[in-house]
Amino acid sequence: MGKKREGLSVAREIDELEEKLSLCRQSMEEVDLKLRGEKLSHEGRKSLERERNLLMTKADNYEKELSVLRKENRKNAALAVAMVLLIALIYTCWTM
Repeated sequence: MGKKREGLSVAREIDELEEKLSLCRQSMEEVDLKLRGEKLSHEGRKSLERERNLLMTKADNYEKELSVLRKENRKNAALAVAMVLLIALIYTCWTM
């Protein structure tokens, strides 16, 4: 996850990553259909299996990144709620 994009919110990064994951899974399904449905040469089958393995690796990486981003998003939400409660407490104490 080392590539943090400047100016993008965590929620936007999550949305983009979910889209990439969806496209990756769709590509995997297409490759699986080709592997099951078509009569392929040995080299063609090996090539599709390599492509499927690459797509599976990418999907796993996307899922790991999503997990990290969702955890960060939960922390941000908890921090926002804590700040609102603190401000409400300060306001209440100030006006009494």
